[in-house]
Amino acid sequence: MHRLTTNPGRAAGGLAALPPEVLETMADALRVLAHAQRLRLADVLDREGALPVYALMQKLGLPQASVSTHLNKMRRAGLVGAERRGKEVWYGLADRNALTIPDLLT
Repeated sequence: MHRLTTNPGRAAGGLAALPPEVLETMADALRVLAHAQRLRLADVLDREGALPVYALMQKLGLPQASVSTHLNKMRRAGLVGAERRGKEVWYGLADRNALTIPDLLT
């Protein structure tokens, strides 16, 4: 059985001290990350940095349409950013802190 304890390193007030709009943004990001393929995408981008779609397709073994759909959802949530390099669009994490909770789960 686990004992419930307080975390002395956590700021006073915790999440309750944050404005409702910040909490809503955090919840939106978590909803987007609540998909296995998007977690895999985030992990690859975290480990390897920005990559073009074709490289993400190869690394994940997913078709272009799936990778693009997931990246689009992640981009709208502010989790990834895109940069055009010639004819390619490279995607990278917009906010490394968005992966803090998934990191705790591994």
